[in-house]
Amino acid sequence: MMVAVMIGVDPHKGSHTAVVIGGAEQPLGELRVAASAGQAEELVAWAAEWPERTWAVEGAAGLGRLLAQQLVAAGERVLDVPPKLASRVRLLEAGDTNKNDPNDARSVAVAALRSKAVRQVAAEDHHGAVLKIWARRHRDLARSRNQVACRLHAVIADLVPGGVRKEITAGHATSVLDRITPAGPVETARRDLAAQFLDDLRRLDTQLAETKKQLAAAVRASGTTVTEVFGVGPVIAGTVIGDTGDISRFASRGHFAAYNGTAPVEVSSGARKIYRLSLRGNRRMNHAIHMAAITQIRHAHSDGRAYYDKKIAEGKTSKEALRCLKRRISDAIYARLRADARKTVTAISAGPGGQTGNGSDSSAASSHPARQLFGQATPGPATTLRPRTPARVPAARNRRPKDLETIS
Repeated sequence: MMVAVMIGVDPHKGSHTAVVIGGAEQPLGELRVAASAGQAEELVAWAAEWPERTWAVEGAAGLGRLLAQQLVAAGERVLDVPPKLASRVRLLEAGDTNKNDPNDARSVAVAALRSKAVRQVAAEDHHGAVLKIWARRHRDLARSRNQVACRLHAVIADLVPGGVRKEITAGHATSVLDRITPAGPVETARRDLAAQFLDDLRRLDTQLAETKKQLAAAVRASGTTVTEVFGVGPVIAGTVIGDTGDISRFASRGHFAAYNGTAPVEVSSGARKIYRLSLRGNRRMNHAIHMAAITQIRHAHSDGRAYYDKKIAEGKTSKEALRCLKRRISDAIYARLRADARKTVTAISAGPGGQTGNGSDSSAASSHPARQLFGQATPGPATTLRPRTPARVPAARNRRPKDLETIS
């Protein structure tokens, strides 16, 4: 869509700088506003001189999220420009490349004019935003718990030879500390410090449990079918849905795999065709898909384990087979997200009292549930899990896989 002018915005915590450029990339105006309750109104009033305008906000999903959403709510057309793309434009500029807010804002506008990769910002989906909030909270708490557990490990190792050999828990640490009799002021101080770390560990365990309940409730409220993919629970679903946003911005499952880093990267030259492991993409989503793959591999009755074993039999290494499985899980999640989006559109078009359908077209990696690659995390009567011999895993038909999502 051609626009008369492009307004680039360089957002900051305390202020926002906007620069207007025309189709020939010539600057037409500049404004700096303080970050306040009326920031969007001030910018819109200033831009009234250019009725045919489009806004380009740097990092509209990050630091510029609030301003971008305010502009969208005001009826403005807003584009999201990745910070890396804007920085490349500034560095390649033939003229003034000084690093300041006006030049950064102009680079954002130029990037929006030149690039076809920028996406239009839409109003936030309430379910997706809530899931992203609680998934981030869970991730932060898990990191804090790991840090406290490592510090507790170190202090106990100074008190007990060998320390705690396995993963530490609050109950195990309590029993270890109860058996310690300090021999002097140094040992007493270390034991007191370990007791404080133990209190922190208990508090974080409680907060993690409460956050996971909040996240599970938010996932149920969203009505998503992503959790029907084997190994995907509330934490993984919240991370994937929250970071994906509008699934329609991905034209195919290949685009979605490139976004989450499960698609290989081509590094070919001449007649040589070479593909390597991708370190690009959203690493949070990549880790979530990785944990779902590990869950499937750990359960011998899952279709994911069958696919993994098949790749191993074909001569692939364990890591190569794992990457293949992660890509298949990415495709299954993409199919579920697309089906959820179609169901939402159908429900909206049906209006009050309309039927949303039975959702039978939302099966991952196929057009019918009977041919889906990955079964539900809790198999039902019509399970798609591969059959097992009773001698290997007796009476495992109704077992539920362990929740591995708290691992960070």
